[in-house]
Amino acid sequence: MIVPYYKSPNHDFNLICGDTFELLPQFKFKFDMIFADPPYFLSSGGISVQSGKVVCVDKGDWDKSMSPEEINEFNLKWLSLCREKLKDDGTIWISGTYHNIFSVANCLTKLGYKILNVITWAKTNPPPNISCRYFTYSTEFVIWARKKEKVAHYYNYELMKHINDEKQMTDVWRLPAIAPWEKSCTKHPTQKPLGLLSRIIMASTKPGDWILDPFAGSSTTGIAANLLGRRFLGIEREEEYAAISKARREEIENLNTFATYKHKIPDIMKAEDTQTDCFTCHEDVIERLPFL
Repeated sequence: MIVPYYKSPNHDFNLICGDTFELLPQFKFKFDMIFADPPYFLSSGGISVQSGKVVCVDKGDWDKSMSPEEINEFNLKWLSLCREKLKDDGTIWISGTYHNIFSVANCLTKLGYKILNVITWAKTNPPPNISCRYFTYSTEFVIWARKKEKVAHYYNYELMKHINDEKQMTDVWRLPAIAPWEKSCTKHPTQKPLGLLSRIIMASTKPGDWILDPFAGSSTTGIAANLLGRRFLGIEREEEYAAISKARREEIENLNTFATYKHKIPDIMKAEDTQTDCFTCHEDVIERLPFL
């Protein structure tokens, strides 16, 4: 029996503190969607700018630089484990930069996934390039793939078109990085904005669906999932970040905070004006994970 680090009162948010490689093989359960923000392997003594201050970009031992062969081995291992936990019609999203994303794409193909899109996240507020010797880094990539070549996946085309002013949504998303209000419980060094995860979840899941994040960090995936009426399992190795996840989930137990957060995410507000039942997870589909 796997012991959870934290479970929300209604069991829609479940967090395990431990190693993904050890934990994923221990349970038999398949998810509708997976979002993964794996290590980019770029912590090698570089510097960047945050809030106007020069800071070191070393994030921890989990992000230390590795050889191309080691990176490929790492990505093959976790992507293989995740494929076993994904429903046949499920999809997976993986974020990255040039440091890791090409390896991820090659591993996906090798394992039999079908790549659907490569989203370019163009940050509207990127940090400046303090060396002034090359172009400012302002983008990250998010690969969207489905488990099987010939099994259709879910895509909410009409909703994505609606929140894009009734035009087909392209694979270039202009979205800001995390805002100050998203750091209320302190932040993870690679924290993704709720706006990015909300769009991903609305595009590829239905209310009540189960979402897995094997590298949960501070659980932005889980917070976005719960704001949208989806259910979440996160796995995070570092207890420091698991504690932040717990605090963030407890924060939205307050209904006013829950509503405030939804109102701060433009895509959610645009989606709500469709007057469709695209967020509600009805009580009859709330269930516990069988292994927690």
